[in-house]
Amino acid sequence: MQYFEHHFVAMGGLCRLRLYACREEVALRAIAAAEAEVRRLERKYSRYLPDSLTSRINRGAGSNAPEPIDVETAGLLNYADILWRESDGLFDLTSGVLRRAWDFRSGRVPAQDDLDKLLPLVGWQRVRWDQSSIYLPKRGMELDFGGCVKEYGSDSAALTLLRYGVKHALVDLSGDMAAVGARIDGEPWRIGIRHPEEKGHAVAWVPLSAGGLASSGDYERCLKVGGRRYGHILNPQTGWPLQGLAAVSVLAEQCLVAGSSSTIAMLKPASEALDWLAALGLPWLALDQSLQCHGSLKLSLL
Repeated sequence: MQYFEHHFVAMGGLCRLRLYACREEVALRAIAAAEAEVRRLERKYSRYLPDSLTSRINRGAGSNAPEPIDVETAGLLNYADILWRESDGLFDLTSGVLRRAWDFRSGRVPAQDDLDKLLPLVGWQRVRWDQSSIYLPKRGMELDFGGCVKEYGSDSAALTLLRYGVKHALVDLSGDMAAVGARIDGEPWRIGIRHPEEKGHAVAWVPLSAGGLASSGDYERCLKVGGRRYGHILNPQTGWPLQGLAAVSVLAEQCLVAGSSSTIAMLKPASEALDWLAALGLPWLALDQSLQCHGSLKLSLL
């Protein structure tokens, strides 16, 4: 068995495939197929590409012209609907419109009036959809699959590698991980959990042999004003980020589940989030604002 590593840029960040294969030609075919799968999903769901399904849905907002969808998209919408209900509306695919008010490179906090103008455009309950089409009833509304498509892409790339005969691999799409078996020596992949305040450093590491691992934190995109940190994960009901946990990592059978779970936890007040994670039934790690660790994930502190 030989070790191979492949890097590429997609979905707004650096992606890395690490795998073992019996022959180079097997590895190259598997790598090409996995990268193609990630790029397919990017072309289909990116809000930045004018020809994507997401862009077509958003352009049709308020036009009374439903956009046809396929089985894959209906599955993602079904999942998003479950998350919206289970999170009491905190996980909302229509909340991306709030980025019009929040510019985390500007160094300033938006005015409440700016948020008040956007909040009527937020609300998953307003979306009209079934298994064959979707329609945003109010002009200016937007759908944003960014809260789930990268995690879904990690799972899809891992499954692609497995279909091409790879049984030992780690997919890393900018921190959203999916493992296909352990390393060739039987040891788990060693995943660092980023330190919220020290870029380039890990606060702990997690062994991963199968399934998905995803992390959310207020350190990824944030601004500090008046000594207060404003993270990029916004409450769709208020338009403001919560001062909750500093970071959350969740391990699940699928990276998609891990990612949505960590995002929902970040949207809750800290004490409520810890209770919710404890009841979730999945291994997890959370860091509060004092950087104290909580959770059940098997890890080693650094």
